[in-house]
Amino acid sequence: MWVHDINPIALDLGFLQIHWYGLMYLVGFAAAWWLGVQRARRAGSGWTEQQVSDLIFWGAVGVVLGGRAGYVLFYQFDYFLANPLWLFHVWEGGMSFHGGLIGVLVALWLFGRRQGKSFFEMGDFTAPLIPIGLGAGRVGNFIGGELWGRATDLPWGVVFPRAGDGVPRHPSQLYEFALEGVLMFALLWWFSARPRPRMAVSGLFLLLYGSFRSLIELVRQPDEQLGFLAFDWLTMGQLLSVPMVLMGALLMLLAYRRADCRVS
Repeated sequence: MWVHDINPIALDLGFLQIHWYGLMYLVGFAAAWWLGVQRARRAGSGWTEQQVSDLIFWGAVGVVLGGRAGYVLFYQFDYFLANPLWLFHVWEGGMSFHGGLIGVLVALWLFGRRQGKSFFEMGDFTAPLIPIGLGAGRVGNFIGGELWGRATDLPWGVVFPRAGDGVPRHPSQLYEFALEGVLMFALLWWFSARPRPRMAVSGLFLLLYGSFRSLIELVRQPDEQLGFLAFDWLTMGQLLSVPMVLMGALLMLLAYRRADCRVS
């Protein structure tokens, strides 16, 4: 058992505090840009380094706006109805991956129209760039001592003081780092290293994230204001991930069916 005592503030200048979580966002965007440049340099990629830089900018805007809006609407809707302006209180924290994903999808669609690229061409190129940022964000969650797991008696349980009960808990943030960050990146990068049917890479991303997130939600503490939605185990994270799994499987099925049709 270990008691979490990491300072979430990386640098305190008095008039300005820089949190590790914010720095992890910068790490994620920088990694996405670097990986995107490597993909753009592949023969026949159809991408330039300038397009990658512009893509990361559009994606960053989508992540921040969508992530904030998603958190407010999915996890704090009642509070939002009582205080609509709270949507803009970004300094109080609160981001949702699923909202961020919607924001990124909108950004990809808009940017793709400007560049003359189809939606799934954008998605297939971008999907392998995302997991490193997801992993970095989960490390930021762990450093900040937030989004902890459920109680456990396993030897690697962590006591999170912010939980207020002194109970060892699953370090679910690190589980997510391992699955959503490291493993998903390795699988997507390997899968996309060879030509694949259009939509297949996007489909695999949705399938993997939805599956990993649903699995980890089994040991992650549900949001206090929501609790379990049904059956004493269904969480909002799982409810939002199920459509991702179904859509990912459908996209991969359609991608390879169309590929078979072209071959024949």
